[in-house]
Amino acid sequence: MRCPFCQNVELKVTDSRNAIETNAVRRRRECLKCNRRFTTFETIELLMQVQKRDGRYEDYDQEKLIRGLDAACLHTHVSRDQVRMIAYRITSDLLEKGVKEIQTSVIGEMAMQSLQKRDPIAYIRFACVHRPFKDVDELKEAIQCINIHEETRGEYAIEEN
Repeated sequence: MRCPFCQNVELKVTDSRNAIETNAVRRRRECLKCNRRFTTFETIELLMQVQKRDGRYEDYDQEKLIRGLDAACLHTHVSRDQVRMIAYRITSDLLEKGVKEIQTSVIGEMAMQSLQKRDPIAYIRFACVHRPFKDVDELKEAIQCINIHEETRGEYAIEEN
C-alpha cells in the first residue's frame, strides 16, 4: 500500500474498527513521510457466485443488494441503516452456511422476508421486481396476504435490529 498523496510505502495504522454494515475493517492510516492521514477499508473476498434468472453467473455483490433494497425503501419507514443491516444479515447468513452458489431468487426471498416484517410498501416494491407476477390479480393476492399478516400480527416492526 502507498500513501495516496506522496506515494510513500511507509505507513502506520492509527485506528482500526469493524465496519459491520459492509463486512469490512476500517483503518485510519498515517504516512510517515508527509504525515497526512487517510482511511482504507479491507473487505472479505466473498467467493460466492450468484445465478441470474437467465442462467448467467456473477460474483455476489452486497452493494448491489443494498441498492435494490434502497430503491424499494425510498420514502418508507425503513432507514438506510436498517437497509444496510438487512443486507449484512443476508450476507452473514450465506457465509455462515458456506454457500458457494446461490440463485438471485433465494436472495430476493430472504430480503422480502425482512422487508415484510418492517414495511408493507417496501415489501411490495421489492416483490414487484423479484417475483414474476403474471397479472394484477397475483399482485392483489400478495397485498391481501400482507393485510392478513398485519391483522394477525399488529403493527409492523420498524425498529427491529
